[in-house]
Amino acid sequence: MVWAGGPVPDLFADLVGQRQARTLLSAALERERLAPAYLFAGPEGVGRRLAALRFLEGMLAGLEGSPLQRRRLAEGNHPDLLWVEPTYLDKGELIPQSQAEERGVSRRSPPQLRLDQIREVSRFLARRPVEAPGCLVVLEQVELMAEAAANALLKTLEEPGDGVLLLISAAPEQLLSTIRSRCQLVPFTRLQPGELAGVLARCPDPEPAGAAEPAELLELAAGSPGALLRHRQAWRALPEGLAGRLQALAPADPLAALALARDLTDALDGEQQLWLLSWWQLWLWRRHGRADLLRRLEQLRSQLRAYVQPRLAWEVALLELARLMPGAPASVA
Repeated sequence: MVWAGGPVPDLFADLVGQRQARTLLSAALERERLAPAYLFAGPEGVGRRLAALRFLEGMLAGLEGSPLQRRRLAEGNHPDLLWVEPTYLDKGELIPQSQAEERGVSRRSPPQLRLDQIREVSRFLARRPVEAPGCLVVLEQVELMAEAAANALLKTLEEPGDGVLLLISAAPEQLLSTIRSRCQLVPFTRLQPGELAGVLARCPDPEPAGAAEPAELLELAAGSPGALLRHRQAWRALPEGLAGRLQALAPADPLAALALARDLTDALDGEQQLWLLSWWQLWLWRRHGRADLLRRLEQLRSQLRAYVQPRLAWEVALLELARLMPGAPASVA
C-alpha cells in the first residue's frame, strides 16, 4: 500500500533507544510502502506502544508528522483506528484491561483477547476508511489470545485488504508460527542504564521512590522504564507489612503462615498475587540462593494461573516453604 510521504525529520525523536526499530519503521514510511501487518516484539515498557503511535502518525501525515494527528491518536479518537486490548468478562460485558481496576472488575483470572474482538477487527478492516488510505488496527498483548481468536486472526492476516495491523507482543514465541510468518518483525530491546535513567527523568514518577522501596524492583524491571514504574506502583499498593511477613516466614510458626495466606488472598487480586510472587522469588534468590525455594514458588505460580483455590494454594505453599527456610530442622528440610 502507498501512503503519504514527506521529508525525513525524526518522527521517532521521543523514542529512546530502539535503533533497529526506528530504522525499520522510518524506512517503510520514507519508501512509502507498508507491509500488511507488523509484529512489535520485545519487553513491556520499552517504547513499543509509543513507536506504534508514531508509526501510525507517519502513515497518516507523512514523516513530517502532525500535531493534530498526534493528539487524535493519543486520545484514541481517529475514525480509522481501532485499538484493541485484552479484556475481562464481567457480567456478560467485555471490560478492557486498562479499565478493569477503575470499574471494580475482579482480576482473579487473566484477561484475554477474545474471538468477538478479532471478529470486530475483521469487520473494521472491511469498512471504507473515512480519512486515511486504509483502516488501522493495533492489537496489544496478542500472546493473550484464546485459540479460537488466534485462528480467526490468522484468517484476517491472510486477507487484510487495504488496512494495516500492528501486533504488539512481549512473548511472540507464544503466537502461532503462521501468524508470525505473516507479519514483518520489528524487534525492541531493553534499555541501557543511561537510557533508562533518561526516560525516567523525562517521565518522572509522580510518587518519588522512598527509602523503603526494595532494590529488587529495579532488577525486576530489567531495563524497562515502564515496567519499573508499574513495579513501584504495585509495591506501594501492598498492604502495610505484608511483604515483611513474607520475608520473616519461619519454620517455627505455622499458624503465622496460615494467617498470612488468609490476609494475602483477602487483600490482593490475582494479578497482585502473581506480582508479589515474582518479587518474593527474586528476594529469596538474592537472600538464600536456593533453587528448591524457587521451584516451589513456580509450582505455586502455576497453581494460581490454573485457577486452584488461591487461599488453599498459598496455605500449602507457605507451610512447605516455612519448613524449607534456613533454621528448619534437618529432618523436615
